[in-house]
Amino acid sequence: MGELLKDIYSKDFLINFSSIVQSAYKAFDTSAFITTVMDEAWDALPLKARTRKISESLGIFLPSSYESALDILYAIADSCIGFPYLFFPDFVAVYGKEEKHWELSMNALESFTQKSSAEFAIRTFILSDPERVMRRMTAWAEHPNEHVRRLSSEGCRPRLPWGEALPMFKKNPEPVLSILELLKADPSLYVRKSVANNLNDIAKDNPELVLETAHRWIGKNPDTNWIVRHGCRTLIRKANPKAMELFGYEIAQDQAPIATLASLSVQPSTLTIGNSCEIQYSLDIRKGEPAHIRIEYGIDFIKSNGKASRKSFLLSDKTVPGGVHLTGTRKISFSDLSTRRHYPGNHRIVLLVNGQEVAETSLMLEA
Repeated sequence: MGELLKDIYSKDFLINFSSIVQSAYKAFDTSAFITTVMDEAWDALPLKARTRKISESLGIFLPSSYESALDILYAIADSCIGFPYLFFPDFVAVYGKEEKHWELSMNALESFTQKSSAEFAIRTFILSDPERVMRRMTAWAEHPNEHVRRLSSEGCRPRLPWGEALPMFKKNPEPVLSILELLKADPSLYVRKSVANNLNDIAKDNPELVLETAHRWIGKNPDTNWIVRHGCRTLIRKANPKAMELFGYEIAQDQAPIATLASLSVQPSTLTIGNSCEIQYSLDIRKGEPAHIRIEYGIDFIKSNGKASRKSFLLSDKTVPGGVHLTGTRKISFSDLSTRRHYPGNHRIVLLVNGQEVAETSLMLEA
């Protein structure tokens, strides 16, 4: 079995990190710190809980003065770069929430995000005082460092994976969009990806607002066009009519469906969890002008409660001549993943063209 992401926090990692801390703070008790971190609950802790355990334990063994503790973390920050050191900004989220520390904490997050990322830590402060923090993040959107500019977007995503949700921005994302306006043509792809993901988050709760933004942004800059397209991916996946029209997808008409004579099959039709099958599809595109089409297959996965939940997967997204005959195959694995477990039952599989079901089949999945 592959190594779990949480296992980056091994005993060897903590020993090495402790020696780095000792280089700046001789009084640091390495043995006691590691014992406190790797207590009886450690093995069962997931990744984020391990990050929090380390940051909380640092608060015990660094100086009790928040400012003095930050000075030590600043002193060693250049030796602690990358994803594992998310506990630097998390330390700020744990110990720097008092009003008297606000400026210190904002400066610390601005600094530490350039070494790892403060996208999770900043959310504690947003939830506490959104207007004040968003003013700071607006300033960060024009920072010379791309990591800080990315934080101004990534930190306020309403639905950041692994992060606390920001319900006030699900309800009213205007403050977020005002920051994205400043970043919509950012020279850094790292930043632009965040802007697109933020826009996609917003689209899940406020599709019309995102479509208005997309219409306003598109066609002004190639980089912005990419953001708009990627930021509307959920709307496209759901075949939102306005999104499909914006990006030039062919629209089905009652008298003239996009695809005719469509078929879908699966082999084998009965499968054991952990194995793979193959789907085969064919379809004819209606005659006439070329058509921009998006072909997907959707699987109605059976959940633990016996109900079905669909997930769609892209097969092709391109412009094709009218009247063309298309065929294809795709291998599908039903092995369990960290993000999805499989359960026995009849799984409906559908072929989708621009969001419309044009063919279906089924697979019996057995334990």
